[in-house]
Amino acid sequence: MDRMHAVIDLQRRLKQLGYIAERPLAATLLLMDDLRRPLLLEGEAGAGKTEVAKVLARLYDTECVRLQCYEGLDVHAALYEWNYQRQLLAIRLLEQDTRSIEAKEEGIFSERYLLKRPLLDSITRDQAVVLLIDEIDRADEAFEAYLLELLSDFQLSIPELGTIRARSRPWVVLTSNATRELSDALRRRCLYHYLEYPSFEKELLIVETRVPEAPAKLARQLVEFVQSLRQVDLQRRPGIAETLDWAAALLRLEIQTLPEASPEAILDSLTALLKTRSDRAAITQDVAQRMVAAC
Repeated sequence: MDRMHAVIDLQRRLKQLGYIAERPLAATLLLMDDLRRPLLLEGEAGAGKTEVAKVLARLYDTECVRLQCYEGLDVHAALYEWNYQRQLLAIRLLEQDTRSIEAKEEGIFSERYLLKRPLLDSITRDQAVVLLIDEIDRADEAFEAYLLELLSDFQLSIPELGTIRARSRPWVVLTSNATRELSDALRRRCLYHYLEYPSFEKELLIVETRVPEAPAKLARQLVEFVQSLRQVDLQRRPGIAETLDWAAALLRLEIQTLPEASPEAILDSLTALLKTRSDRAAITQDVAQRMVAAC
């Protein structure tokens, strides 16, 4: 199969799994698989970055191991911790053991006493998994530097055990909302793709794929509304997940078309789209009705 047909085939398989991928993303995912290089996905919050890792896990029939990054994330929370209770119990049982202290320590500091966190867990599986390092920009630079060994050599160093190499190389997806600039060293180790908010045509196709029970006219109207809403000066613009939630909410309210729905019902349903107090206050009933009329 030539490259063009391989990309089209991947787009088709992803669509069957409920994810609509444009050609550049599908081509990048093929390269990621061919080269087994990590993929850095940047873009606005809600553009569908995290969903890429989840759909890859379904595509490859494997598990998605997720590391959610946050400020102050340290190595122990991401890599491993020692099971101190089991170690203390083992030490008591070894009190009468006549072996040397070095021999006893070797037994205590072994893999059987490790509590594996996402990074270590993902490289010690017999079957390759998808490792999602979500919102890497929220972690600090020191943790980002620690990741470089994993991203380049697919191995991790544990002081008490030495270097642990991957039994099976995971597919690694890193996401970033660009709240801070990532290092050149990290970027060099990754393939890169920027995810924009979807075009009208793509978002409509997503709604039709994920919410097939929505009437065709309603699907077009709600996507037009969301696309217009993203042009408003909001604190948090709605993402694709909010679009799908709103579609489900409108169906639950038995709304078949937006213009025919009551203004109160439309306003009530916007709780699925607007997630801050200031954004709810900005979209009044009058504003919402003008946007509905334009659909």
